[in-house]
Amino acid sequence: MTDIRIVRGHLAPDDVEHALAANAAAEQTDGIDALSEQHRHAVQGEGVHVVTAGGYGNVIGPMAEAVVHPEHRGFGQGRALVAALLDVASEAGDDAQIWAHGDLPAAARVAEALGLRRERELLQLRRRTSQVLPELPSRDDIVLRTYRETDDAEILRVNNAAFDWHPEQGGWAQEQITERTTSGWFDPAGVFLAFDSSDPDRLLGFHWTKVDKPGLGEVYIVGVDPAAQGRGLGRLLTLAGLHYLEGRGVDEVELYVEGDNTAALHTYDRLGFRRYRADITYRRP
Repeated sequence: MTDIRIVRGHLAPDDVEHALAANAAAEQTDGIDALSEQHRHAVQGEGVHVVTAGGYGNVIGPMAEAVVHPEHRGFGQGRALVAALLDVASEAGDDAQIWAHGDLPAAARVAEALGLRRERELLQLRRRTSQVLPELPSRDDIVLRTYRETDDAEILRVNNAAFDWHPEQGGWAQEQITERTTSGWFDPAGVFLAFDSSDPDRLLGFHWTKVDKPGLGEVYIVGVDPAAQGRGLGRLLTLAGLHYLEGRGVDEVELYVEGDNTAALHTYDRLGFRRYRADITYRRP
């Protein structure tokens, strides 16, 4: 039987080291982080953590993530860890889900053993910067510029309107902006904002780029105010960021998009993005 500890609050330093070591070992073995950026940050923060001898997981709202050290796989720790995490996540409501990054066969086997069903499919798309990129069009109706510190309130407004349905991206506060603008990878020249030329103080949409891995850039966030949909802002903002990332000298650009977001998938396909991998959420029936 697997010993499971649920920690509410902060982890002890040894447990933090244990969690990060398990994630690093899993990344080396699987070629992918088991814990996303948000859940890696949560390892050292206050929250709900689940710890086993060879594994770790945490819960943010109804969403859980877990990792089992490769040396401890095959002994039932994954099943026990996932079951415990879903129990804890269900305390936040009936939408408890757990991520399986990379849609790896081992995660699918754990899900099958626990009788879980696939819920969301988050696709990672990539394009090579060696591909010819369309020119950035000039628009008389749009003012396009880069980030200023005074833009935070408008970015929050548009982000939370654009992603009010999204369990991770929605409901941001200033804390989430500050966390990113103080990160080592942040470059204000890589955040693009679109305003209506007749109302230059009201944000219509933004594109936040990111470069934190050698040779790889990211279309980190593209958010468009629902009231401004239909004006081609998603393509315009994405293209502005791609030109910037090309100038940074990266070899590839990645992005994440929901598998059922057909409009965004069409836009990214036209810009040369192709499927690279999938992340899946599972939930109890």
